[in-house]
Amino acid sequence: MNRGPKRQAVSSPSPPPALVSDKDELRCIIKEIIKEEFSEMLTHLNKTVISTINQELLPIKEEIEGIRESMFFMNAKFEDLKKGHESSKETVKKLEQENQELKTTVVELNERLNNLEQQSRSNNLEVQCVPENKNENVYSIIAQLARVVNCDISEKDVVHCTRIAKTNSSSTRPRSIIVQLSTIRKRDELLAATIKYNKTNPQDKLNCSHLGYAGPITPVYVAEHLSPTNRALHAATRIKAKEKNYKYIWVRNGRIFVRKTDGEEVLQIKTKNGLSKII
Repeated sequence: MNRGPKRQAVSSPSPPPALVSDKDELRCIIKEIIKEEFSEMLTHLNKTVISTINQELLPIKEEIEGIRESMFFMNAKFEDLKKGHESSKETVKKLEQENQELKTTVVELNERLNNLEQQSRSNNLEVQCVPENKNENVYSIIAQLARVVNCDISEKDVVHCTRIAKTNSSSTRPRSIIVQLSTIRKRDELLAATIKYNKTNPQDKLNCSHLGYAGPITPVYVAEHLSPTNRALHAATRIKAKEKNYKYIWVRNGRIFVRKTDGEEVLQIKTKNGLSKII
């Protein structure tokens, strides 16, 4: 069955102008609503993020604050320690200065004491290595010694004489005899006579046989009576001088001298530090 020709389509009618305007307004309203909602969402999100961050950072902030307080505390302690250290340094410096002054004073006092001890021995001689007898008379021994060396010593010239204790208890040497003479001049006369005798008799120097002792012949030495300090210094000087091949070492009025060879400079040894002069 054949259909007839198609009818031409009728075009849709255009919306009225009022409807179009309503759509634009609606679109604007929707945009505003979305904008407001989005703004609220962003605000809420910001608040939520900030709150979350603050909550997360709170322990860190508290820890940092604790560290700051600790730093301030440690800094204060450090400053206190620094002040204390400076004060201690100043105190130590003063103590060191006082200690040095005390050391100097002690040295000076020791020197003065030694000088006084030596001065108190200025009239004395020490006679060494004279054999000991139980019933000996030391005055007679000194008188015999003076006769041997041809020194005019009377009984009144000998104020006192006695044996003294050994410095070294283990030594086998006899105890020395200390003789106190009436004057320094008499002391020097007896000492000079002994030195002259030994120089005149180099093969028969003063020995125990000259003093009437039988048995083995042992040398007898006559020297100035030194204070304990000077005695120790003299012993140390003899050892050092021997090591360095010094030819001469002698004592004069409690003072110790050395000379390496004839014509060399004479050195006085006053203290143990002075031993460094012996080279």
